[in-house]
Amino acid sequence: MVYSKIFSDLPELTSEIIQYFQNDFSTLHSCVLVNRLWCRLSIPLLWENPFLKKIVGNHHFINFYLSKLNEDDKLKLKEHGIIIPSSTLFNYSSFIKCLNNQYIYSSIFHYAKILNFYKDKKLLNFIYLSLIKIFIENEANLHTFEISQRYYINNETLFPLILEYPKFICNIKNLMINFGGLNNNNLLLLLKCFYLNCSSISSLDFNFYRKKHDDDISKVIESQKNLQKISFSYGVNPLKILTISNCLNTLKIIIFYKLNLKNINFNEVFEQLNVLESIHILYCFNLNSTIIQQIINLTKPFKLKSLFIEHNSLLQIKSLELLLQKSGNYLENIGFESSIDYKLKLKLFKLAKIYCVNIKFLEMFGFDVLNVFLGIDLIKNVQQNLNYLSINCSENMHGQQTFDDKISSIILQNLGQVLPYRLEYLSLFLKFNINDLKIFFKNSQNIFIKKLLIGNKVYLNSEDFLACIKKYIMKEKRVSYLAMDNGPDGYGWEFKLKDEVEEFKSYGIQVMFHDNLYIRFHNLKNELLY
Repeated sequence: MVYSKIFSDLPELTSEIIQYFQNDFSTLHSCVLVNRLWCRLSIPLLWENPFLKKIVGNHHFINFYLSKLNEDDKLKLKEHGIIIPSSTLFNYSSFIKCLNNQYIYSSIFHYAKILNFYKDKKLLNFIYLSLIKIFIENEANLHTFEISQRYYINNETLFPLILEYPKFICNIKNLMINFGGLNNNNLLLLLKCFYLNCSSISSLDFNFYRKKHDDDISKVIESQKNLQKISFSYGVNPLKILTISNCLNTLKIIIFYKLNLKNINFNEVFEQLNVLESIHILYCFNLNSTIIQQIINLTKPFKLKSLFIEHNSLLQIKSLELLLQKSGNYLENIGFESSIDYKLKLKLFKLAKIYCVNIKFLEMFGFDVLNVFLGIDLIKNVQQNLNYLSINCSENMHGQQTFDDKISSIILQNLGQVLPYRLEYLSLFLKFNINDLKIFFKNSQNIFIKKLLIGNKVYLNSEDFLACIKKYIMKEKRVSYLAMDNGPDGYGWEFKLKDEVEEFKSYGIQVMFHDNLYIRFHNLKNELLY
C-alpha cells in the first residue's frame, strides 16, 4: 500500500511503469484492482486488442461493446438471448487500437456458440458490422489494421463504411491486407481508402495472389511519408513498387514471404535503397544461382537477416556458399524445411556452421543419421547468441507424419549439453522415449527455458510422461510457460488434466495451448513488421 500511495502521487511515472506491462495481461488485471488511478491507466491497455486470438477466452466482453447500440438493436439481440448491459464503467470501444476483422469474426462466432445462435449467419454479420460502426462512432484511434477476406465474413458494406468515415483509419501505422478472396471492386475500394486518407503508415504487409493491382499498391506507397517496413507475398512483383522515390530514403526492412523471386532484379532495386537495414527471405521460390549472383554483384552490403529455405528453391550449393560468404555474418534467423533433400541439408548445416555465427532463431525440420550430428554441432556453434530453437524430426510421407526412434533418441541424448544457459523458446517435436527424456532434462538441469513446447504426436504413457515433467520441470521451476501437444486424440493435456494445470500454476508455470505458444515463420514475419 505504501508503494501504491507513492505512485498515486506521481501519475506520469505510474503511467510509464504500467506501459511496460502492455502485453502482460495477468499483471494488468492485478493493476486494475489497486486503486482508481491504476485502474484508469490499465483498462485502456487491456482493451487495445481484446480480440487477439491468443488471449480470447470469455467472449462475453463483446457485450460491453454492444451496450453502445441503440435500444431497437438491443431489443433484436435480446430476442436471441443476448442480454446487453445498460451502461458500463468505461467507454471500452474507444480504447481499441488493433482491428483484425478475422479475429473479430472468430470471437463473435465463439460468442454465438456459447449462446447457441452460431448458425444464424445474418445475425453474426449484423453483430460484426455493428461492432465496426461502434468503433467508428466512438472515435477509436487505430494504429494497426489487418483485413483478410474469408468466405464466411461479409465485408460488402465494410469498405464503403470506412470510405465514409476516413478519420477511422487516418492515423494507422501498421497495415496488413490479405487479398486472397477479395473481388476487384472490394480490393480497389480498400486500397482507395488508404491512398486517399492515410499517409502515416510505417509498416505494410501485402499478402495476395494477383499481379494486376501494382498501380493501386504503388499509390498506397506513394501516399506514405515514412514507410519503414514492407512485406511482399505470393504473386506480386515488387520491382516497380520498391523503387518508388519517396521510400528510397525511409525503407529499412524488406520481407519476401513465399514470393517468386524469378523476376526481381536485385541490382536495380537494392542499389537505390539508401537506409536499408535488413532483408528477410522466408520460404521463397526460385532462390537460384542467377538470383544469388545478382546479390553477390551488389556494391552495397546485402544485410540478409532471415533465410528460411524450402525444396522449391533451386539451390546450387556453391551459389549458396557465395551468398553466405557475403551475408552470413548478418544472418540471425535461419530455417530448413523437412522436404529438403537430406544430402542438401547435410551441406547446408556445414555451411551454416562455418558462415553463420550470429544465429538467434534456428528452425530445423527433418533429420537422418548423418545430418543429425551436424545439426547438434550447429546448435553448439551458435549457442552464445541462440535464443529460439525449434526441432522437428518428423517427415511427411504420403500426407502422414513419421518418426525415427533412433533420430529422436540421438537428439534427446545430446541436446542438453549444447544448449545455452538461457533460452527464450524451445520447441521439440519428437518421438519421446521416457529414458531419453530424463537424460535430456538431467543434461540441461542448469538451463532456464522461458517457453517450452513438447510435441509428442506418438503417444507416450501419460502418467510416466507427466511424472517426468513434474519432477524435472515443475519442481525445479525451470520454465515460465509450458505447452504439451500429446495424446492419440490430438488434444493437449491442458484440456484433460485441469488439476495438474493448477498445480503447475502454483509453481509459477503457466500451461498454454500448444498452438498459441508455437512460433511459425509467419509469426516471425509479424514480429519483424510490428
